[in-house]
Amino acid sequence: MGSETLRQRAPGVHAMMRLPSPPVPGKVRFPLAGIHITDIEAAINYWRAREPSPDGVALPAPTRALAEVYALMVYYHEVEADEHSMPEKALAAWLEWYRSTPDTPCIAICSTSQGDDVCKGCGRSFEEVQRWTEMTPTEKRVTWRRITQEGDAWRFNKYAERAAESPPSMDSAPTA
Repeated sequence: MGSETLRQRAPGVHAMMRLPSPPVPGKVRFPLAGIHITDIEAAINYWRAREPSPDGVALPAPTRALAEVYALMVYYHEVEADEHSMPEKALAAWLEWYRSTPDTPCIAICSTSQGDDVCKGCGRSFEEVQRWTEMTPTEKRVTWRRITQEGDAWRFNKYAERAAESPPSMDSAPTA
């Protein structure tokens, strides 16, 4: 590797020793956010379903852009891509996938309003709940990944039906 950084060898791949950006007055700083490899995989699958390969070999542009980043991440054993140095087409494809995902993990049972440091309903910290609308898509995905891995918020067990992505079907509605 020598003095060459991973960013120089593979633009878009998050170097493990990335330095934080300088503080911005009046803005809360969240941990450095990177796009996790599982989100790149999900975005690739989204685009594969949305724009299938015309011949089973060639990849449409959004899928190809994401696949190039994914391949570099695998090759260099990285788990996060840096959104700020990610190729423009790959970032645009990832952001399109991101817009297809639920924005907030909220299930309308917010225990942070009752003084809890971490919401029992969604698993976000008080700071994450308060700053959600200011967070970037990458910062939100970092939070989603953490609460999903922890899996102890009510959205994942006691009130999982509130977190369902689709409304209940009419077939399951009670009859009078």
